[in-house]
Amino acid sequence: MIFNNQVYQYVNRDEKDRIRIIELDDSIVYYVELHGDTAMPKKISSATIEAEVQGEVLIAISDPYFKSYAEKDLSEKQIKKRDKDWQVVSTYWNVYKESLLEKKRREDAFEKIAAETNLSKLKLKRIFTRFWQRGLNKNALLPDYIHSGGKGKEKLLSGKKIGRPRKLNVADDMKQGINITEEVKKQFAYVIKKYYRRKNQVTLKETYDYLLKEFYSNSYIENNIVKFKIYDSSRIPTYNQFYYWFKKHEDPQLDIVLRTSSKEYDLKHRPILNNSTNETDGPGTRFQIDSTIADIYLVSSFDRTLIIGRPIIYAVIDVYSRMIAGIYVGLEGPSWVGAMMALDNMAADKVEFCKEYNIDINVSQWPVKHLPEIIIADRGEFEGYSVENLINNLNIKIENTSAYRGDLKGIVERQFHTINGKIKRKAPGAIQKEYRERGDRDYRLDANLNLDEFIKIVIHLVLQHNQKVIEKYPLEKGMVASGLTATPLNLWNWGIANKKGRLRMITDRNVFRLNLLPRGNARITRAGIRFKSLFYGSDTALNEQWYTKYKNISIEVLYDPRDMSYIYIPHADGKSYDSCYLLSTSEQYQGDTLEEIEFYQEMINELKLVQVAEQHESAINTDAVIEEIVKCAMREKRKVEQKEINKSEKLKNIRNNREAEKVVNRKEERFDLTSSFVETRAKLIDLSTNQKNDEAKPRSNSRLMEKLRKKRDEEFEKK
Repeated sequence: MIFNNQVYQYVNRDEKDRIRIIELDDSIVYYVELHGDTAMPKKISSATIEAEVQGEVLIAISDPYFKSYAEKDLSEKQIKKRDKDWQVVSTYWNVYKESLLEKKRREDAFEKIAAETNLSKLKLKRIFTRFWQRGLNKNALLPDYIHSGGKGKEKLLSGKKIGRPRKLNVADDMKQGINITEEVKKQFAYVIKKYYRRKNQVTLKETYDYLLKEFYSNSYIENNIVKFKIYDSSRIPTYNQFYYWFKKHEDPQLDIVLRTSSKEYDLKHRPILNNSTNETDGPGTRFQIDSTIADIYLVSSFDRTLIIGRPIIYAVIDVYSRMIAGIYVGLEGPSWVGAMMALDNMAADKVEFCKEYNIDINVSQWPVKHLPEIIIADRGEFEGYSVENLINNLNIKIENTSAYRGDLKGIVERQFHTINGKIKRKAPGAIQKEYRERGDRDYRLDANLNLDEFIKIVIHLVLQHNQKVIEKYPLEKGMVASGLTATPLNLWNWGIANKKGRLRMITDRNVFRLNLLPRGNARITRAGIRFKSLFYGSDTALNEQWYTKYKNISIEVLYDPRDMSYIYIPHADGKSYDSCYLLSTSEQYQGDTLEEIEFYQEMINELKLVQVAEQHESAINTDAVIEEIVKCAMREKRKVEQKEINKSEKLKNIRNNREAEKVVNRKEERFDLTSSFVETRAKLIDLSTNQKNDEAKPRSNSRLMEKLRKKRDEEFEKK
């Protein structure tokens, strides 16, 4: 089957012989060649191109322009040029589509567009060629100098004033003002936050006056009134400089919310992306996505005595056929991460997905693995960074419903009601009623399903839904004539065969995931790249000596919360990345989900708190025992202490005293392995007493050693 926006290449030809399908119309296929700066659409019969594909003359290849560009990485000039060209394409492509696709009517269409836009026909042809060749999306119109120059880098300041010299210098003193250093930028940010972003709605010029008053003036008192004298013009930033840096770091949404209110922003300034119509043109025109909290409590996968709460279910449903296109069941609360997982499952091969849970199906049971043209969603998850990637890189339109308007996504909401109803009747641990009366059994205690087991149940419910007859489905005449039964599978297959639709295949799953994966900040340390309290290593980081050169630097990474074995560092080209693996210090978490890792870490922290209390108690008791031993020793010392011996006498014979003590200890500590061995304790010689009795005699270390030897010989003879 030929898919819209698919790229093909003719085999055994030059690499330039690549084409992109830009429109499908019944039996005609329109395509454009991917080389040349003014490549115009050509047409061919669908039978011919299908024959070439089946004969492997024409082979589907990965889209060479399928990339992930972050909006924040684009310069103002790039965005301005892209948006200007996109205004032309978005305005006239749908209006003149039939004429632009046909060679005979194309020139007249370009002349009409040129007259309305004041652009030359050559310029228009180049704009539309870039749009057709590079993926039929907004970012296809980005200029090719995306990686040229010093994007995002600010000029290094020196003593000399940078920027355009002043045109008028009244004093003719050649003074040109000041450079905007980091300190001056902090001053700008301070006054904007303090004065501009307030409900009294101070103007930007008034905010500039407050800047001069706060940082560039001297105060003085005149008639008991504090007044201010502004510095010389060569020592202050100009209003143009202040305005430039304000616009460079402007946050319009934050400014409007803080200066007026969030309601004012939502009413008059928010992007209008939602569309109330639900008309579809076949499978893949519109998908609905939503989430719900399942009415069941689950237990831990590693200890069934631990209740982990209620799981989240995300579902993506095709509006035309009611086919469930993707699901996610997990513990990730309603957020972009959960929606990202559902969107990834939407484009996944369902046969392989089911096989992960030991469920064998064939392609005909769940054939969906495509991207839609439009996604209808809540405002919460789909108002962030990754949504810009879906819009600009994948050309998926996002229609956000209003708050508390679940009826605008009635199809997916109805399916959640069906799933929860089945769970309540079949699964233990399900919520039977909202409020329990006194004496009722707590249904949470009946929970015995873990997350994997619950996912299997949901998969079987999805497979059942795809074959279930849909009541009150508005069948078309062609469906009735063909005797169609209104099941999601039948409607999907009939729609593909008889309707246009806007289904697209994913050629590179990894690049698709670059547009979906959540982003976070990791830090480079000597112990590795630290992220979520785990440590990762990278071959690139090791080879380029990141751990010493860029220590404590923060970097942006992509991660999959379902498996934290790897994180990814994206490259600027939007297509490649570096993989980072767990180091040995964190290898125990190999294959674990982010939820499990956070759960383990919480348990470890709780155990540490208990252990810390025990350690404090042990330390206190040990100190008490040591202090008691020391006190006893001091008491014994005071009993035998000879006050008449001076300090020098005590210190003089330390070595000899040690030798004498060693001889006595050896007598007690020696091993005697003979059978007649009888353990006897050595008699202690009270040296202090002997010394007292022999005060008049000179102390001789040799005599002391002689007595010890004699005593040792006597003991030996007794044995």
